[in-house]
Amino acid sequence: MNNSMIYEWAVGPFFICGIGMRQTAVQDLLEPVITAMGYELLGIEFISQGRHSLLRIYLDKPEGIVIEDCEKVSRQVSAVLDVEDPISGQYTLEVSSPGLDRPLFTLAQCERFVGEQVNLRLHTPLEGRKKFKGQLSAVTDGKLVVEVDGKSYEIPFDLMEKANLVSDIKF
Repeated sequence: MNNSMIYEWAVGPFFICGIGMRQTAVQDLLEPVITAMGYELLGIEFISQGRHSLLRIYLDKPEGIVIEDCEKVSRQVSAVLDVEDPISGQYTLEVSSPGLDRPLFTLAQCERFVGEQVNLRLHTPLEGRKKFKGQLSAVTDGKLVVEVDGKSYEIPFDLMEKANLVSDIKF
C-alpha cells in the first residue's frame, strides 16, 4: 500500500460523505485504537477519487488537538491500516482536528452544540430546500430542530449530507 500522510490542524468545513460499508468497517477498526490513545474519534470520511482518494479522520480531546496529536495518531493509524488493509488501492491519509467549522457526524455530537449556529445540507429537499443555516435549537427523536429566519424546521438526521458548526470568528 502506498499511503502519503498529511497533517492538518484547525481546518475549515468539509463535506461529510454518507457512511457506507467501507467507512463503517474502517471506523470500527480504528475507533478502539484512537480511543486507547486518549482521543475521541469524531468521524471518518472516505472520498473516492480514483488514484487520488482521501481517507480523512477527525479527532478531538477536551484540551483540543495540536499538530503533534495528528502526527501521533497518523503514525499509529497508518500502521493499523497497513496491517489490516481495509481499503484497496491508493489513498491519502489525513488526520485532522475538527477545526473552526466543526463537522457534526452523529446526533450525540449535535446534542452537544444545541444553541449554536449550524450549516446543513441535505441529500433530499425538505420543504423545497436542501440548505439550512440557522440556530440548532433542539435534537429530538432523530431530528434536528433548526431556527432559520424565524421559522422552525424539524430535519431528520438521516437526510443530512453535510452538517457543521458556523464559526463566529471573522477574518
